Amino acid sequence: MRKKQLTTFAAALFLAAWLLPASAQVKRDEMPMPTVNQDTLMKYVKELSSDYYRGRLAGSESFDQAAQYVQRVLSSYGLEQVGQMSFTVECNEVENAKFNVYSGVRDLSGANVYNDKEPRVFSLGNEFCCAGVTGRGYVNAQMVFCGYGIDDKAFNEYQKVDVKGKIAIVLTGVPEWLGLQQSVASHYTTLRDKARTAEKHGAIGMLAVNVSPTCPTYEVQARTYCGELPHLGTFPILQLTLDCAREIMADQATPLDSALMYMERDGLVQSYSLMKKAEIDVNARYNPAAKTANVMGLLRGCDKRLADEYIVIGASLDGSGMQGETCLFPGADINASGVAAVLETARLLSKADYRPRRSVLFVIFSGSEQQYAGSRTFVDLYPQLNKAEAFVNVQNIGYGDSVMVLGGMKYPTLDGIVRDRDTVMGRRNVVFNNEPQSVRGDARAFDAAKIPSVVITTTRGMHHNHTTTDVWENIDRRILTICSQLVTETVAELGEGLYQGRNRRWLIERGK
Repeated sequence: MRKKQLTTFAAALFLAAWLLPASAQVKRDEMPMPTVNQDTLMKYVKELSSDYYRGRLAGSESFDQAAQYVQRVLSSYGLEQVGQMSFTVECNEVENAKFNVYSGVRDLSGANVYNDKEPRVFSLGNEFCCAGVTGRGYVNAQMVFCGYGIDDKAFNEYQKVDVKGKIAIVLTGVPEWLGLQQSVASHYTTLRDKARTAEKHGAIGMLAVNVSPTCPTYEVQARTYCGELPHLGTFPILQLTLDCAREIMADQATPLDSALMYMERDGLVQSYSLMKKAEIDVNARYNPAAKTANVMGLLRGCDKRLADEYIVIGASLDGSGMQGETCLFPGADINASGVAAVLETARLLSKADYRPRRSVLFVIFSGSEQQYAGSRTFVDLYPQLNKAEAFVNVQNIGYGDSVMVLGGMKYPTLDGIVRDRDTVMGRRNVVFNNEPQSVRGDARAFDAAKIPSVVITTTRGMHHNHTTTDVWENIDRRILTICSQLVTETVAELGEGLYQGRNRRWLIERGK
């Protein structure tokens, strides 16, 4: 009888320990934690953002070389099952591009006459770049300002201008002040959407003016994803800096800033034909199904009972590539910084002193610039997804004011792990986002699969996103180190086996 009572008591203790939060089971301050090395982090960032990898455009040979580098690093740390998960993406490699503008006047007959001998030559990478999926070809025609490029009965910017055989100038995005229904606005959110509308009206090319508040007026900003298929193979699309567009329209009937003010203040269309023409020449190699791959490596847990469970840590590797020989998007912050944190975590946790009890799966994604194709592919195809307890995503941690954690309010237990790690050694570096639906980037695919997910990034760190100034010299080493330390400690603790993150009901429903 006494033996049965002891057995029941032991079972109750085990159940209570399993149900208690991790903070009640162990004093985290006493757990030995590895310390990241700032020089090692910067070594990864410098390597991946170097000219050699040409901006790591998914589907390009340069991306493949970057993926091979990452694979070699993971292998050097003794990880198992290091390999690649292949899939395909659109890939458009711009070999060169030219953009010149010619001023014009009207002759006595009323025809436009242009000064073809003295063009204003704009610089690729400084004043303009090509849209990610620009068509190739040569066009030389008059420019027409078409506002936001909207063709709707509520706001038609093509109704009173003729763009047939001409080049449309449009502004990026759809402003809220227009008050368009979401179903209408969604047709004009991407450059391909706007280009299709311009082409429908007879335009032979498009100049998109970047009015994004996250980009300085003097910097080019790449847009790898430009909207859904079909591809406009012979319709060139350039993206101009705001300052470039201001210069072009400064001496015209309505300067750009005035047009923007009138549209917002009065809600009136400001489309008109410029007394200038543009010469555009784009040479691009387009592949609708270029091969690319995620890179993966497994650190086997040291506890046989827990080795079949694992924590996934991931970051995206691909960037915006390089256009011609003068327009490089290095991607030091987005997202060589995140990859660096993942590689450093792999280096530290592979050491015997820090090896976790659970297994840790390290995944470096491709296709993030194309609607996060790599993480969606991983979630769809990875055969042991049901054994993942949590996903830690690392994004843009090389620039910003402070550390920010997203997704925790939806997964409070996981959020608690990160919060406790933030207080280790008296640190309080993190801004926690309290929105319940706040995961983003590659974490969205895991969240959709009911895998508890958290994103570690920075606040106000978007200054260099997708620009040519996203170089390793602009990396804030302090914020990079703090974020990477938080990443490593979080993954180390999750790997100890105390945290239980899987949704058991979901597993049952999926027959796992």
